[in-house]
Order: sequence, then C-alpha cells, then structure tokens
Amino acid sequence: MPNRPKKIAYLGPPGTNTEEAAIAHDPAAERVPFSSVRSAAKAVESGETDEVVVAIENSIEGSVVDNLDLLIHDSKLSICKELVIPISHCLLLKPGSRPEDVRVVYSHPQALAQCRKYIESHFSRASAVATLSTSAAVSQMMSQLEGDAAAIAPKRAGQLYGAAIHEAGVQDHAGNATRFVVLAQHDSPPTGDDKTSIALSFAEDKPGQLYKAIGLFATKDINLSKIESRPAKESLGKYFFLIDFDAHRLDPKAKETLESLRGITSLLKIFGSYPRYRSPK
Repeated sequence: MPNRPKKIAYLGPPGTNTEEAAIAHDPAAERVPFSSVRSAAKAVESGETDEVVVAIENSIEGSVVDNLDLLIHDSKLSICKELVIPISHCLLLKPGSRPEDVRVVYSHPQALAQCRKYIESHFSRASAVATLSTSAAVSQMMSQLEGDAAAIAPKRAGQLYGAAIHEAGVQDHAGNATRFVVLAQHDSPPTGDDKTSIALSFAEDKPGQLYKAIGLFATKDINLSKIESRPAKESLGKYFFLIDFDAHRLDPKAKETLESLRGITSLLKIFGSYPRYRSPK
C-alpha cells in the first residue's frame, strides 16, 4: 500500500486556534476538521486519522475541562507531544457593519471567557453567545441578515470567511497562550527531556492519601509540574487527581514510582510520555 500523508484531526472548521496548533505541529500533514473534539478523537481511534490536536490548558482560563474529561473517561489515546501557541483574538464584523449596532457576540466559550473584560467594556449591551468553535462563530455572524452581530476569533478565521477585523488583540491579558497536546495510538519514546501525564483516584476518602502519593515522587527526586483535581462523575466528593511529572514513564525512577502508586490507588491511568515543550529561542 502506498504511503499517504499523515492525517491530523482538529476542532474545525478551518481557522480555529486548534488548526493553528495543528499547522505548528506538522505543517506538511493533511488537516481534517471535525465539529467536536470527541468526534476528532474517535477518528484517531478508528484509524481514519493518525493524530488529533487538543487544547488542554489556557494561561488565562486554566484547564479545558471537557477535554480533560475526554482523556480521563472516554479515550484510550495517548499523549505523544505538547506545544504552546500564543493566542490573539480579533473582534470581527460583517463588512459594512458598525460596532455600535452590535447586540450579540459569538465565539467559543473559552474565547468568550478570555475576552470577558473587553466584551463588558466595549459591548455592554450585547449578549455573548457560545458556539462550537471560533471559526463557527465567524460563519454564524456572517450568515446573519442584520449587521448586529460580531465574532471573536483568530485573524485567519476572519480572512477565510471574509469578515472585517474591527480590532485585534482583544484578549484580556497580553500573555494569553494555550497548551495543546497531540493524541495518537501511542506515546513517544524517551528523549532525555520528557514529561508524563497521569490520573489517579483512591478507593476511599481518608487523611494523607494524596500526601502519600505525592511523597512517592519526592523520594525519587521527580518534579511535579502540575496537579489538579476533576470530579470522578460517580458521587459527590469523589475525584480524579491529574498529575504531570518531569520524567518519561520508562525512566527507572518513574517506573518504580508508578508501580508504587498502583499499590495505593484504586485507579491509575497513564495518559502518556512525551517531549517537554521548550519555547523556541
């Protein structure tokens, strides 16, 4: 069978920040848009595509919880890479529309949250309406017969749909950036500068459990770069703890730590090991 170009699934339509991350990840790959992250992930599981790029964390709004829950509960894919993309949002209008006429602002919930102060100060009479993606917001705005809608989206989305850029850089914080991960059927081999992401939970709630789990990393001199919790969706007070640590799962110290964790947790899920992202100089 002839080799085909790598296919990368992403949250579409074209013009989203996730597509920008997919381009940064592999500009030579064929990009395949999907209407939801879950459908994009299923395309990798079925073999329709090779990888999927998923937003996981934003510097302003924190974790993208729906995508974390996908990793915890619904996907068997592994993280094979991480990358960080600077996020710059634009306020887009239909050509000829006036900003003072805007009564609704469309965008993805993450983008609306990242531009909350801007919307409140510049469009206080407008309603913020969530869409499936930033590009979908532009498409929906452009389909409106009246000129009373705006969209928040990347510059490229505006160019693709013929929208007018009213103002660029409307995010509330200049250092806005999103961490994306690439999911595939397998994770990455060791490089010497790696991270591993895991989720764990305990059978019962009692003092010292999390302290004991974290202590296992300390005794092996393994740095934890992130820790947070998510509801386990079983009962109130039941949580998964998500941990990123600076080592590959095949590193001897990491292997020992993970084996020890299995002895004190009711569930341990390894999302994968991958090269630690380093900002280009």
